[in-house]
Amino acid sequence: MKNRIIEALVLDARGKIAKAKVNVDVYLHNPVGIGEHPDVLGAVQEQLDIIAHEEERLEVIEKHWGHAKT
Repeated sequence: MKNRIIEALVLDARGKIAKAKVNVDVYLHNPVGIGEHPDVLGAVQEQLDIIAHEEERLEVIEKHWGHAKT
C-alpha cells in the first residue's frame, strides 16, 4: 500500500508539471490567444511556480522514500 500511495503522489506531481509546461508553451507561442490572461508574464510565472513546487515535492519524495526518479 505504501508504494501505491507514493506512486500516486509522484504521478500527481508529474502530471501537474506536464500541465504547467504545456500552459507555458501556449503562453510563449500564442499569447494573444489567451484572452483571460492580459498579464502573460504573470501567467507564466504562476506556471513556473507550480513546476518549482512540484519538483520540490518530487525531491522530498526521492530523498525520503527513493521513488521519484524518472
